[in-house]
Amino acid sequence: MSASADLPPPDQIAGAPHPRDAARLFGQNAAQADFLDAFASGRLHHAWLLTGPPGVGKATLAWRIARFLLATPLPGDGVITDRPTALDIPADHPVARRVAAGSEPRLAHITRSANEKTGRMRTEIVVEDIRKLHRFLALSATDGGARVVIVDAADEMNASAANALLKMLEEPPALTTLLLVSHQPSALLPTIRSRCRVLRLAPLRAQDMQAALAQAGTELSDNPDQLAALAAGSVGGALRLLNLDGLRLYHDLVVILGSLPRLDRQRALALAETAAQRNAAERFDLLLNLIDIALSRLARCGATGTPPLPEAARDESAILSRLAATPAKGRAWADTAATITARNQHGQAVNLDPAALVLDTVFRIQKTAQS
Repeated sequence: MSASADLPPPDQIAGAPHPRDAARLFGQNAAQADFLDAFASGRLHHAWLLTGPPGVGKATLAWRIARFLLATPLPGDGVITDRPTALDIPADHPVARRVAAGSEPRLAHITRSANEKTGRMRTEIVVEDIRKLHRFLALSATDGGARVVIVDAADEMNASAANALLKMLEEPPALTTLLLVSHQPSALLPTIRSRCRVLRLAPLRAQDMQAALAQAGTELSDNPDQLAALAAGSVGGALRLLNLDGLRLYHDLVVILGSLPRLDRQRALALAETAAQRNAAERFDLLLNLIDIALSRLARCGATGTPPLPEAARDESAILSRLAATPAKGRAWADTAATITARNQHGQAVNLDPAALVLDTVFRIQKTAQS
């Protein structure tokens, strides 16, 4: 048995179906239409960079494109007169069945792999992962020769892997489409970016996020607008918030902000205790992220004179408007956010006591409110 047999797939969000298995893609009609326009033109680019925040459907779109291309070969010449209007391929189509079973010979899927020596998932895509593509591309193609490669996520390639992929982009394999999923395209080599056509995916609106969560089999939130605001339009972010009771955590944080500048110490202590509980590492990490979000929203409110909408918690707008009433106060909150983020990152790196770190953070927030 390989070292990866018992490891969760590195490209699957906990609590959600694998992108390969998602029946529908929500909120990304513009990106799908852009690809279909290129396909219909008869001049399909050989490499595509699918960009956008994590959890908005980039990998799902890559798998939809892969099934579409393998089931709908591009004519060798001319413009398609009968333009496809969707990327949907029936689940009983032979290509769809093979993709679902992981047995489609014309599709290669590159992700981080397991280190056979340690039995753990690597933190990056290594050059050996990319070299697998040479063997894949050397095989005789069938059914017209179309082949598809998905790299998820391209940001995770180390330098050697990135250079190996670059050589492939510089000399594109015939009849092959490469789909690179990227959460942070600025982290990629400029030469890789320049050889790809970009498909940008937008954050999801509350309605689309609810539909995506329903597809994932998740119990829907009673506050979809608040969830969408905190998750920044990311289904992955929304699942994390739902799984860790993030909406209540943020509400508790906003209540503490509402007590400033005097500070409700009892609530502050209770919030810190949630980070100190046994096996609460994920919850602690989420809490620090929510503090960053609150400070960012305070800074934005001061800079623009208007609290961000929709509200991410009840009474948030009034509290933000009071604490960040001027541009100068907005700058002060921005400076505080930078200081707190750096300190919290250092605190996590050296394993400072979570409760103490949260309390120190709250006291620094109080000091800014008092100034």
